[in-house]
Amino acid sequence: MNSAVNTTQASGINDFDFFIGNWQVKHRRLKERLANCQEWLGFDGNTSVSKILGGAGNIDDNLLEMPDSAYRAATLRSYDAEKDLWSIWWLDGRYPTQLDVPMQGRFINSIGEFYADDTFAGQAIRVRFLWSMPATDQPRWEQAFSVDGGINWETNWVMDFQRVG
Repeated sequence: MNSAVNTTQASGINDFDFFIGNWQVKHRRLKERLANCQEWLGFDGNTSVSKILGGAGNIDDNLLEMPDSAYRAATLRSYDAEKDLWSIWWLDGRYPTQLDVPMQGRFINSIGEFYADDTFAGQAIRVRFLWSMPATDQPRWEQAFSVDGGINWETNWVMDFQRVG
């Protein structure tokens, strides 16, 4: 496990240090979300992550090579030391004037859990991001939606990262 990931309730300012750098990404995403779909789409991408805000945040630039067309997106993360809380925003380059609702959470015992209330196709949902760091130093990110307030979850997107260089 990477020592940069917070394993106690101490300051989490370095929680995402493991992610700084350049990555090749293997994406798996459900073809249809919240539709009892079991068909997954696989595609590649890359991500470049840099620290900002004197280390209290980071930003990544993403290329997602979807089967029908590629697009770019960015993730902005900032750390609130008073609350020991990370906030995460997603900006999809296809919709450059819309920032997604911020996900909020923290790492505990090398697992990052982040949550937000949002809507999908007009339906109120709870969104969960899970970050895990296997011993192989290959982080994984998962996104899941819940329509029942977090009782049941549908994982709909998984990213596996392989460091470049």
